[in-house]
Amino acid sequence: MQKKLIKVNPSDNVAVALVNLKAGEVISFENQDIKVISDVKAKHKIALETFENGSEIFMYGVLVGKASSKIEKGGVLTTENVKHQSAKVSQKTGTIGWTAPNVDKWKDKTFMGYHREDGQVGTANVWLFFPLVFCENKNIEKLRDVFEKELLTVKSNSHQMLLRSLVKGEEDTDNAEKEVTKVFENIDVKFITHPGGCGGIRQDSESLARLLAGYVKNPNVAGATVLSLGCQNLQMDIFNKALDAISPDNKKPVLMYEQQQMGTVDEMLTAIIKNSYEAIKKANEIERKPAPLSKLKVGLECGGSDGFSGISANPSLGYTSDMLVALGGTAILSEFPELCGVEQELVNRCVEEEKANKFLNLMQAFEKSVVDAGSGFDMNPSPGNIKDGLITDAMKSAGAAKKAGTSPVVDVLDYGEYITKPGLNLLCTPGNDVESTTGMVGSGANIVLFTTGLGTPTGNPITPVIKVSSNSDLANRMSDIIDIDTGDVIKGEKSIAEMAETILDYIVDVASGKITSKAGLLKQDDFIPWKRGVSL
Repeated sequence: MQKKLIKVNPSDNVAVALVNLKAGEVISFENQDIKVISDVKAKHKIALETFENGSEIFMYGVLVGKASSKIEKGGVLTTENVKHQSAKVSQKTGTIGWTAPNVDKWKDKTFMGYHREDGQVGTANVWLFFPLVFCENKNIEKLRDVFEKELLTVKSNSHQMLLRSLVKGEEDTDNAEKEVTKVFENIDVKFITHPGGCGGIRQDSESLARLLAGYVKNPNVAGATVLSLGCQNLQMDIFNKALDAISPDNKKPVLMYEQQQMGTVDEMLTAIIKNSYEAIKKANEIERKPAPLSKLKVGLECGGSDGFSGISANPSLGYTSDMLVALGGTAILSEFPELCGVEQELVNRCVEEEKANKFLNLMQAFEKSVVDAGSGFDMNPSPGNIKDGLITDAMKSAGAAKKAGTSPVVDVLDYGEYITKPGLNLLCTPGNDVESTTGMVGSGANIVLFTTGLGTPTGNPITPVIKVSSNSDLANRMSDIIDIDTGDVIKGEKSIAEMAETILDYIVDVASGKITSKAGLLKQDDFIPWKRGVSL
């Protein structure tokens, strides 16, 4: 029989409902009987003791809120009776030890990747087109239309066929997807557009330059075609300096074009198409070869989280992260607003005090900017999060941080900085799913693991994004976007360690090109840079 309640940490004074509970129901839990005061939906939290107004509430072993009114034992926690509260952190207070998981069976495993001259290994081989400024977005879109029609021939898709039949007034007799034919087998061609590069503060253009340079540096990219207008804030030399800073010995081809120096649009596009085609044809000669798992750099993301995310999907990613780190690989934890309340643990996991201080400084500066804008980290949980049991930012954060497992923090990076150290890295990004994923890929992630409890379609143009559901209902309902279901953890049919092995196996297959992630199949090529300043 499935358990009805679970307490995540022995020191917690709340439990999570694993199933819907009815008012008046009596549950035997941890040698005591708990009478349910009112109906409780699965994923929501129930009081294991009576809370007076102002009582502290602990979950995942950390402070996640305080009662704003009396909550009887057996009562449900809501936004009406609980307010956000988190512990204050000022410095590193100790060092947390780490016992690495046994990864003997994985030590000799490899994935089939694209080896780059700088020693990195890609899980994909992409030729990337992007603009330095939004003024060139239209030209990027024209190039996308030309290259996709000629290099990736698709007769029509089911939705086109459906609309065609409606327009003609005919019965839809064949709405199946038509076969895709690729001209080149070893190279994909992707296109990025964005709203930046001019019109804002200079720091935003410099940040965008570092991000785009990181995309060129990313091991999944074989080369790039870059479009500039000419008069914008993000000048070509600023981009080149950013690329030189992270890749001083860059060997990848980067083709650059400035419209104001080239005459008509037709003349520029003609030159771009001719030169880029030759470069793409050359990049197609690169083939997959075996690489150790230590060459994997995995971004850890969550979005559309629910009350089960911190119990099933995120801890499963955490164990996977620990396995990867034990194998010499890299894991990246981002979304700083969703680390509010767990700073002390992360600070104490930093191997260097300098990194601990950098983390605290970045967190404090980020939070100050949010407060100055008239908001706060406590506003992070979305209506969907709250509806499914994540009622305070600290509660959401404590579950989100489980994605990073328990390994030491080897480095702390600001947005746009590139990963240089294997192990667990903290990267400053917003909680926004696409902005965060965009940032991790710009810092070198060649795979992204993305947990969700409610469902979200986020992907990335150059890096495979693997979606992991926290519950089986979601995996069944939105099967077109979910790659891995961790619902068996909730049902008690699999342990976290067993689920992590399933995830790592899947990562290897995606990294080797044996499996295309659902986000890849749906062409969810999302790219949103983090704009930290104001428009001018």
